[in-house]
Amino acid sequence: MTRKSATQTMSLFSAPASSAAGDAPLALRLSPKTLEDLAGQEHLLGEGKLLRRALEADRLTSAIFFGPPGSGKSAVVRWVARKTQAAVEELNAVTAGVADVRAVIDRAKERRSLAQERTLLILDEIHRFNRAQQDALLPDVERGLITLIGLTTENPYFYVNSALLSRAQVFEFKPLPDAALSKILDRALRDAEQGLGKKNIALDPEARAHLIRNASGDARRLLNALELAALTTPAEANGRQRVTLAAAEECVQKRALVHDKHGDAHYDIASAFIKSLRGGDPDAALYWMARLLAAGDDPRFIARRLIILASEDVGNADPRALLVAHAALAAVEFVGMPEGRIPLAQAAVYLACAPKSNASYLALEKAMQEVEEGPVREVPDHLKDASLDRKTLGHGEGYLYPHTFPGHHVPQAYWPKPVTLYTPGELGCEVEMRERLDAWKNKIKQASEKNSSKKETA
Repeated sequence: MTRKSATQTMSLFSAPASSAAGDAPLALRLSPKTLEDLAGQEHLLGEGKLLRRALEADRLTSAIFFGPPGSGKSAVVRWVARKTQAAVEELNAVTAGVADVRAVIDRAKERRSLAQERTLLILDEIHRFNRAQQDALLPDVERGLITLIGLTTENPYFYVNSALLSRAQVFEFKPLPDAALSKILDRALRDAEQGLGKKNIALDPEARAHLIRNASGDARRLLNALELAALTTPAEANGRQRVTLAAAEECVQKRALVHDKHGDAHYDIASAFIKSLRGGDPDAALYWMARLLAAGDDPRFIARRLIILASEDVGNADPRALLVAHAALAAVEFVGMPEGRIPLAQAAVYLACAPKSNASYLALEKAMQEVEEGPVREVPDHLKDASLDRKTLGHGEGYLYPHTFPGHHVPQAYWPKPVTLYTPGELGCEVEMRERLDAWKNKIKQASEKNSSKKETA
């Protein structure tokens, strides 16, 4: 198969023919024809950056492009497909199987042997290939028989085999900033051949801001909304199509969320939620929680995260935090949604504003380490269960019942070779706990000194 015929098999990544350009969506028609047309992703495509140098030299090695929808992954690949001297093959992991991969590899071998021609395989949604399908690519990617460009909206470090990842350069595409979206919008309005330049469109500043804001970093969503506005806005007497804020709002009825409840970004947003709570920012915590709810996350997932944080990060600085978090879970299960979001919000605000301490969590980690690495300690006889063998083995003999002593505390050994695991924090209720523990430790020290004095006297 020649390079030309291979390229003709492409659908998603080939540019539309000029004769049929009007039938293609605006987002596809505006595929960049030069690297300067690529908006955003300066960390990848800026002057002197690795990806840009590789593209300009047509020396791109196997790579994985990952990032949210509309961030430019497909746009870059379309540009590569038009400019490369290699034969271009395309597969979509949703519909392709091992047999399709083998067929591509066979054609690549034929090109190599007959014409020393390179083969570029563009694999869309690579995260949907299972391990066996990915393994089928591995030997020929390693030998350089094919150059692979895999595209995915999911984190490849979770979904792509480590062996394949080690043979590919990973490039992360980020949501497009407003400045990049604005550049794309201007190009769409100005381009008379592939864009809307032949139309007399006047975009009100408020409408422009609304379209950019609600695109959520997604160029495809932005262009789809703009095209819908151009198709549905009637012309005025002078032939001008004036797109108002009201028209823009109709074209973008709901902001696009960049994740679903099973997607990779779900965990990033959940992480931002937890870190905002831990950092004492109730506004940020409420925003990220609203994002989770709007994406359809199980409210019980949110409640469980609140319960964990109440113990791990608030702890005994405010023991009521755990009660509030658990009550929020009970309320969600009892009331249901959408009203259940109200107690979730109350609990989130409470935890964000509560004094913080991870002392209990750190103490647990130290205790687990002591179990793993420290000496194996036997239970002292006076602490053992005395219900059956007190008389025969002396278990429980000498135990001092604290409630019979002043202050309900009495110095005695509770474990051999004691070490300090729990150090109270300096906020909230742990201030009082610190004072109490210090008083008890002082009492134990005085008792120990008194016993030592008696032994020396004897």
